[in-house]
Amino acid sequence: MSTKTSLDRRRISRELTRIANAPLDEVLETIGDSKAPAAYRIGVTGPPGGGKSTLINALVKERLEDGIDKTLAVLAIDPSSPVSGGAILGDRIRMDSIADLSGLYLRSLSSRSARNGLCDNIVDLLTLLETHGFDEVILETVGVGQSEIAVHEVVDTLVVIVPPDAGDSVQTMKSGILEMADIVVVTKADQPGARRMASDLSAVMRKRGDRDVPVLQTEAAGVGVATLNQAIDDHRAWLADNHPQALTCGSRRRYHLQALIDREVREALKADTEILRGTLTTSYDRLLAALRAK
Repeated sequence: MSTKTSLDRRRISRELTRIANAPLDEVLETIGDSKAPAAYRIGVTGPPGGGKSTLINALVKERLEDGIDKTLAVLAIDPSSPVSGGAILGDRIRMDSIADLSGLYLRSLSSRSARNGLCDNIVDLLTLLETHGFDEVILETVGVGQSEIAVHEVVDTLVVIVPPDAGDSVQTMKSGILEMADIVVVTKADQPGARRMASDLSAVMRKRGDRDVPVLQTEAAGVGVATLNQAIDDHRAWLADNHPQALTCGSRRRYHLQALIDREVREALKADTEILRGTLTTSYDRLLAALRAK
């Protein structure tokens, strides 16, 4: 296990920035042959304004207390700025109170061209963090919706938060991300409607395999976070007993390869507008030729 004193935040930040903007051949040169142990990945998603950042603040403190030498990274994906294309940094500001905790690395990321709650190079960045020996990574998505199920492909435990006033958005979530949830958390439990929301969700949540999906309640003051922390550890133990590691590795490799191919196609189309001329068949053949020539 890595030690907290070994964290070089500036170096990690420089490497993440370089990889985030590097061409694919440089990405593969940096992480393509990595044999670093996988970090345990915890995804946190839910409606904007639902309290994701507040919950992560409390959860980080709880998880860093679990082990004296534990290191943890938080990647918080913010919507892209319409002016610069970079992250608006709202999550980074909201998490400023934990930024200096020993053993913690915190980074806001732009969603860039992605429309799935993540960013198009998230798996590259997760892999790079693992080369630095992080024990755990918490990944916060932009928001939530039926299309934001991609986070389930890249994390081990998915926590879906639902505020008491989620209203109609819960109906959308029921046919999307809630079906992927490993743990559901009703935030702002001190507000009206929280208990009813938790009860309703408990009634509709389906089993994941032979496991009941827990529906928990938390408050901004940190009430309930210890229970959530234990639920994450319980799910990790359940995975170890019921989910072969090879299956996880295969699923992640498939997602990573797809992400690399998607970016390769976008880069080819952007670099050569001639590909778009003529019939669809002609364009397709030119695109394949451009990819083969790389």
